[in-house]
Amino acid sequence: MAGFHEFEQAGWERAAEFYGDAFGALTAQTAPALLDAVGAAAGTRLLDVASGPGFIAGAAAGRGASVVGVDFAPAMVAAARRRHPAIEFRHGDAEALAFPDASVDAVVMNFGMLHLARPDAAIAEARRVLRPGGRFAFTVWAPPERAVAFGLALKAIDELGNARVPLPEGPPFFRFSDAAATTTTLEATGFSGVRVEELPLTWRLASADAVFEALSRGGVRTAAVLRAQTPEALAAIRAAVRRGVEAYARDGAFAVPMPAVLASATRA
Repeated sequence: MAGFHEFEQAGWERAAEFYGDAFGALTAQTAPALLDAVGAAAGTRLLDVASGPGFIAGAAAGRGASVVGVDFAPAMVAAARRRHPAIEFRHGDAEALAFPDASVDAVVMNFGMLHLARPDAAIAEARRVLRPGGRFAFTVWAPPERAVAFGLALKAIDELGNARVPLPEGPPFFRFSDAAATTTTLEATGFSGVRVEELPLTWRLASADAVFEALSRGGVRTAAVLRAQTPEALAAIRAAVRRGVEAYARDGAFAVPMPAVLASATRA
């Protein structure tokens, strides 16, 4: 999986410039539920893993938590520091955290699990750095039949382009969308009291082309697949996604359902 790790890291270096504008208004919607799941409050020692531009870290600091953010893409770390100069952000690896055992009260990861070569190692690392009784929570996207933007893009690529683009082998993108699989993994790693729930997020967009633009510039796996298409196929995919988004027109804009899955547990 080393090739996948390098692929994702390079991809986020490329996407860091666009991610905040492309996905920020959507992914930041999880902050209240994610932070509630770990009991983030004044004095909580909280580690935000795969912190990206720092949306969750900023929300946690707003609650009075003592926050450190970690991301493996230096460009993302730089972006987070610009947004939140009062918060500490470090370059680091979710699969090998540079923190002592039992040193934090809470660990959160907002959509980062999707981009790891070894997510089980990251879960084990989260448990290691948590104090006994500490809380871990992460989010991933719901399956593409419910997370509409992904469903539209994947269907268009499959029908109008080439879905078999060779990419470095990595874990299934929607592995942790399944509650039973997530619960089994967390319990096997030494967590208890696992809870998995769906968060009903909505992606509010000014343009019907915004989904295609976000996926092609502000992500990694789907962006790589789109870059590999012929110009003709890419134009057809863009048009199909646009038509799909237009079905969600609301009051001069677009409201696309994009539910997320929130998993949380306690270090036993």
